[in-house]
Amino acid sequence: MKRFLLLSATLLLLSFTFIADTPLTKDCKCKDFKMYGKVKFVNNFPDVKVQFVENFPDLKVKYVEHFPDECGEWQIVENFPDVKIQIVENFPDLKVKIVNNFPGIP
Repeated sequence: MKRFLLLSATLLLLSFTFIADTPLTKDCKCKDFKMYGKVKFVNNFPDVKVQFVENFPDLKVKYVEHFPDECGEWQIVENFPDVKIQIVENFPDLKVKIVNNFPGIP
């Protein structure tokens, strides 16, 4: 019985650890910036640091030309962005995979 309780408590703590590691909220925000809309890539002073990955992304992104209204839809702009993104190799705030279909939180 003690082993069962210890195992249950350990699994519960691990599940909270994995939930806390998720950088995105349910409303598709990272660091209080929405992860859809007009995006500008910058080298300095970003709102969010992003690493592009092929496996285990936090967010699947689709580039669109118009109406980036859904989670994971990005329209690349030079002026008046909703969020400024810096591409990094280490210590990202968010891991992103570029897709052609079904953007959003995996």
